[in-house]
Amino acid sequence: MRARVAVLLAVLLTAACSWSPGTPATPSDALASPPAGVARLHVQVLGTVPHDPGAYTEGFELSADGRTLWESTGVTGASQLRATDPTTGAVRRAVGLPSSQFGEGVTVLPDRIWQLTWKDGVAYERDPLTLAVRRTLRYDREGWGMCHTPSPPGDVITSDGGSDLVVRDPTTFVARRTVPVTLGGAPLDQLNELDCSDGRTVWANVWRTDDVVGIDLAGGRVTAVVDASGLRPPSTASDPEAVLNGITAIPGAPGEFLLTGKRWPTTFRVRFGP
Repeated sequence: MRARVAVLLAVLLTAACSWSPGTPATPSDALASPPAGVARLHVQVLGTVPHDPGAYTEGFELSADGRTLWESTGVTGASQLRATDPTTGAVRRAVGLPSSQFGEGVTVLPDRIWQLTWKDGVAYERDPLTLAVRRTLRYDREGWGMCHTPSPPGDVITSDGGSDLVVRDPTTFVARRTVPVTLGGAPLDQLNELDCSDGRTVWANVWRTDDVVGIDLAGGRVTAVVDASGLRPPSTASDPEAVLNGITAIPGAPGEFLLTGKRWPTTFRVRFGP
């Protein structure tokens, strides 16, 4: 099934891709010239699919069977959790957050969905079938990105815009441990949207840059920096908020990811390489 879904994605997404990069965000010197032992990678575009240019993307995750692309959007008064079609970008279902809240990361387990809010101090556990809220938990950090490792038993991983990743129990959401993230021995902050589907490496967008970093989950060391500056659509050049923010591995297609950004009109299917 997973192989068949991967083939379907490849057929429907692969297309002739032509675009001119917009004005990229400026990465820090450490990201632009990573230290010895940290790979500097680039993206190979394999295909594209439409993305809602009105979506202020905060959470981005393909379901385990590859049939649903879940997206959590931000902006107070307009935040949603969406189930979208990964081959067309069309929104199949959507549920809004309270108008006072700013939606952030999302991760979807077989029996529950976790969704973060930014500065509202709450995390939601939702029913994966109805999207209804089952529990509202107090959350003692800012909510940014989120992902989960393979289960069972699995972990939920969260970021808060700093240089730490927090490993959480997937059922209770209680913190199990904190992983300080370092690049060349120095803390790397602004960690945002996450993918951790292989259980070993966390791929993290670095906010306000066009870079994705690969982090060894066991020790927190950045092992790779991916330059994705060529993806930024020219239509977003005048929008400083329209930064890269959305990464999810494609089930059944090892080494392939979907990448998008806030208010981007396009999602890119990519592979990382030299």
